[in-house]
Amino acid sequence: MSAPILPARNAPILQVRELLMRFGGLTAVNRVSFDAMAGDITAVIGPNGAGKTTVFNLITGFYKPSGGEIVLNGPGGPKPLHATVGHRIAQAGVARTFQNIRLFPGMTVLENLLVAQHNTLQAATFFGIGAAFGLGRYRQAEREAVALARRWLEATRLLDRADDPAGALPYGAQRRLEIARAMCTNPVLLCLDEPAAGLNPRESEELAELIQLIRAQGCSILLIEHDMGVVMRISDRVVVLDHGVKIADGTPAEVRADERVIAAYLGEGDEDDVPAAPVEGAA
Repeated sequence: MSAPILPARNAPILQVRELLMRFGGLTAVNRVSFDAMAGDITAVIGPNGAGKTTVFNLITGFYKPSGGEIVLNGPGGPKPLHATVGHRIAQAGVARTFQNIRLFPGMTVLENLLVAQHNTLQAATFFGIGAAFGLGRYRQAEREAVALARRWLEATRLLDRADDPAGALPYGAQRRLEIARAMCTNPVLLCLDEPAAGLNPRESEELAELIQLIRAQGCSILLIEHDMGVVMRISDRVVVLDHGVKIADGTPAEVRADERVIAAYLGEGDEDDVPAAPVEGAA
């Protein structure tokens, strides 16, 4: 499977413009704008209640924004993600992991990675006909899918667990498997939601190395993370939200010294959860 054609380094892979999200009378995201540059690791941080998860849900198609634009500059030119929902986000070149791991625990580690490639395999089977008759195109696609899965099993040090049930893996290994599964969709933008949550210091260091490996192979990364050690060590740019508003946007050093950021983290916020679905009629 060929690697996707990416925009030039120092050009935006993702452009968020005046992003607005209202749930009834609650404004969870209020006119937020930022760029994520191609080939960079961009972190979105903020205290609890800042709106980080809502921004991720908007970018990855779980919510449709009340206003504003989200544009992905991927293969084939700019795509308006604010007008795209559901599985079409993945087709546009965006992959996501979740704070709560969402593997198929009864499937093997390898099967979890092959499931991620079902669109490619289905297209090669002519909706099942090719698989039933063993057509050459399907056999080639199957070999390529297994090769891609093997590549990411090696990268995440899970090759020796390929035939084990995913649910039998230790917690840290399940985190790495979820990232490997996302990478098997060949994304141009990988969105990681709290990837270091629940990891011990050694696992967090291994995670940071994996994220940097993914970036080195040409995939841009957007992440939400509370582990400031990870954020400040690996991020090229940091966007800081507080109560749905962007209060800072810069390099890790610039953000660390920003008085507004210091004040936001010293204060107390509410949980970052928002209603599960937009209220009907929200403008």
